[in-house]
Amino acid sequence: MSVTENLASVLADISAAEKAAGRAPGSVDLIAVSKTHPAEAILPVIAAGQRRFGENRVQEAQGKWPGLKATHPDIELHLIGPLQSNKAADAVALFDVIQTVDREKIARELAKEIARQGRTPTLYVQVNTGAEPQKAGIAPEETVAFVGFCRSDLGLVIEGLMCIPPVDENPGPHFALLAKLARECDVTRLSMGMSGDYETAVRFGATEVRVGTAIFGARPYPAAG
Repeated sequence: MSVTENLASVLADISAAEKAAGRAPGSVDLIAVSKTHPAEAILPVIAAGQRRFGENRVQEAQGKWPGLKATHPDIELHLIGPLQSNKAADAVALFDVIQTVDREKIARELAKEIARQGRTPTLYVQVNTGAEPQKAGIAPEETVAFVGFCRSDLGLVIEGLMCIPPVDENPGPHFALLAKLARECDVTRLSMGMSGDYETAVRFGATEVRVGTAIFGARPYPAAG
């Protein structure tokens, strides 16, 4: 199928999952994950009406999104990959939503850049629900305190939480944990669910799902050598 057919299929799945979960139509936003795909692969998806996109790396996004956003100013660009502190300025300048606030150093850099640039991207805290040592994110038991620190000490507006469950585990308990933490943190946005489990995420209360492969196909990683 073409990328536009894939997009239509994913949107239909989300709509069906909303209905099955007793949720209002349109309550879940699709973030089309375009990482590693060039601008020409993204254009048909934009033409089909998709306006929310996710990228993993600041530098890669800088190479393709300024031009796309200039011609489509209603696009909402999400950073969904780890953010290095030396890229905070570039991230604040380019992204509309930064989903991966995951430690105090990054929060401080973002607060500094937001004040300097006068630009206020929407911010989410990434939670490491599986306590995986190789994965970014705040520990679940530290999430409420960290969100409080971001708000009270740094003046940041935290609007959501995000997680990436372990690949070899049932994602349901992780989504349930993130939803519980969101209530405790008094945030309304829940970014959870990817190509393999987004329908499950809808059932557990996701407000955004991040889907790449099911729309764009396998990612074209460069050959090693």
